[in-house]
Amino acid sequence: MNHTSIIGTGSYVPANIVSNATFEKIVDTSDEWIRTRTGIENRHISINENTSDLAYEASVRALDDARLSAERIDLIICATVTPDYFIPGVSQILQRRLGCDAITAFDINAACTGFIYALEIADKMLGSGDYENALVIGAETLSKFTDFSDRNTCVLFADAAGAMVLTRGEKQSIKKIVTHAWGDLEGFLRMETYPLKQDFLTVEDKRPFIRMNGREIFKFATRVLPETIRELLALTGYDLHDLDLIIAHQANKRIIDHAAKVLAFPPGKMYVNIDRYGNTSAASVPLAIDEAKREGRLAKGELFATVAFGAGLTWGGAIIEL
Repeated sequence: MNHTSIIGTGSYVPANIVSNATFEKIVDTSDEWIRTRTGIENRHISINENTSDLAYEASVRALDDARLSAERIDLIICATVTPDYFIPGVSQILQRRLGCDAITAFDINAACTGFIYALEIADKMLGSGDYENALVIGAETLSKFTDFSDRNTCVLFADAAGAMVLTRGEKQSIKKIVTHAWGDLEGFLRMETYPLKQDFLTVEDKRPFIRMNGREIFKFATRVLPETIRELLALTGYDLHDLDLIIAHQANKRIIDHAAKVLAFPPGKMYVNIDRYGNTSAASVPLAIDEAKREGRLAKGELFATVAFGAGLTWGGAIIEL
């Protein structure tokens, strides 16, 4: 039987750090308001690096950690909602820049749950026996799609990339993955695209930005985070006490704190780095996993759960043995 082993992780953030004090100067907000309602203190905003640049740096670090050359990768999946271009995809740009052969490479869009979706796809494709080594990335430059005059969203989103190298092997690192979607017809979290055309006319239109109904998204996230953990435990037979750490999507510290309370899980075992990075969408989970590893919060052989939720609406999670 083919299993999926995790053999490397890596992450990268732009050097430019933006504190809450900056937003006090451009919108009607305050450092105290942002910190108490989101947990965010700083975030990294790219000045001259696009999504593929962040993804490339994270991928190089993951390959180094795996001690694997790019030539041995035969599958690249990049989760992103902020590609460099509509076409080509970030994954295809990475294939050339990394020096991989003419392999399968594609992007997926499941918003903040994107990395979990990509991980599930890679796990199944490796399990088929047709692929040997996969590079899975979550990368975003959300600042491109952020309206910095909208105080409800501009303080939240930031830029980052995280990557993971998977291989077909004897150890099953990924114990279980679940993914879900419920179409957001109400538009609670949405960004418009090009409009349909009438009479073959191209109408000038303002560039779209991310719009969010924060109250509804908060209600959704606080419900699905603990529900997903319980679902994963029920499907695997594990208990909360078996988990060394829970790494949730870093959208809002109050959501993470609420989940710990509902689950009666030790808050100290809920990984948090939103204070330093903000909400980096599909990059959030792989960035946090890599950082937890480097900090010694996760060691080889330890068991953790990861959960994400976002636009779509999408949500999902995994139980993983590092």
